[in-house]
Amino acid sequence: MIFAQEQNSSLNLTLKQAQDYAVSNNKAVNSAKLDVMASRAAIWETISAALPNVEGSGSFTDNLKLMTTLLPGEFFGQPGEKIPVTFGSKYNTGVSVQASMLLFNAPLYIGIETTKLANKLSEQNLERTELDTKESVSTVYFLILVAEESLRILDSNIVNLNETLRSVKSMYQVGMAESTDVDQMMSNVTMAENSRSSLLRNIELDYNLLRFQLGVPGNTEISLTETLENLIDQINVDAILSQNFDINNNVDYKLITMQEEISKLTVMSQKASVLPTLAGFYTYGTNGMGDKVSDQRWFPNSMVGLQLSIPVFASGQRYTKIKKAQLDLSKARNNKALVTDQLLMQEKQLRYDLVNANLQYLSQKDNVEVSKRVYTSMENKYRQGMASSLELTQANSQYLQAENNYITSLMSLLQTKVALDKLMNNM
Repeated sequence: MIFAQEQNSSLNLTLKQAQDYAVSNNKAVNSAKLDVMASRAAIWETISAALPNVEGSGSFTDNLKLMTTLLPGEFFGQPGEKIPVTFGSKYNTGVSVQASMLLFNAPLYIGIETTKLANKLSEQNLERTELDTKESVSTVYFLILVAEESLRILDSNIVNLNETLRSVKSMYQVGMAESTDVDQMMSNVTMAENSRSSLLRNIELDYNLLRFQLGVPGNTEISLTETLENLIDQINVDAILSQNFDINNNVDYKLITMQEEISKLTVMSQKASVLPTLAGFYTYGTNGMGDKVSDQRWFPNSMVGLQLSIPVFASGQRYTKIKKAQLDLSKARNNKALVTDQLLMQEKQLRYDLVNANLQYLSQKDNVEVSKRVYTSMENKYRQGMASSLELTQANSQYLQAENNYITSLMSLLQTKVALDKLMNNM
């Protein structure tokens, strides 16, 4: 994916590009990727324990003073006396190589399978982190577009209010309006301008949140190239509702299933701990002895053997661990059933929410047109002296409320669609 990034650190992003950019640069996603790499390394770390192990060793000893012992004089033809005798040589050198390998260790082999499953679990965690990040980016993207649309509506309303204010002032000067009408319109303008300032601050906060999700510096300029109309046009409610929900594709279900499998292996590992362990080894070495470093006599040695370790008694500790692992497995299975029920219920609720959000959107869209016509009509009546400033203010408030309701319903439709896409792993 190629993103439009200028030299002055700016990004022009569609919604899809923003999601892809975040998946590549978001710090939480990058941490999850590092977890996957660490879990892959852990697999080889566990496997290496089952592979042959070769060790070499060497030694050199300079006996500065050889050990002396007393032997009976009968050995030397001097009965009744103790004769001092020194043993050994001044220099001793030893070199050896030992190769060993586990021939049978059931917990180790099960541990290898467990680390492989742990790797898959970390990959599933990465997938969920990516989905969460895409959802968060989508939500912030929508918030910005909705806020900017609200700003556009508010700016248009402020222009209309200022025009009405000028008209009221002119009418007041010729005696066709009261001072309270001028005060009322000035208050309306002030309130609208205050709302605009607050909205601008919220938009900047939303952009900062988007920068955080994208993993870009705080001074990066971001331009959103999608429009609310384009995003809404992409929503085909009937097509979405016609999709079947395959729970096996849901990332939360994958995670809970993987945790169940790990619990099964834990039970097997604890049961396997009562089995014997068999290891083989081979050692070859040579020892050198002499009174000169350069003149030593060398004597080779070698050894091959098996080492068997049989668990006999552990004061009930192994039985307790097996029992605990079995209870953890039962809990994992219960959690899986619970998550399954929750996902199926969530799927039904989101389908209902999508239908309802779409109906609300269409209804509020029509309501905006009606409220706008009412406000325009009331404005004309006010200028003709057929309506009071209070009635005009009420019509304006109703029009703005209709716009806000429309924006809220639009946001709800977009968010519900994203939530259903996430549930079905379609993002």
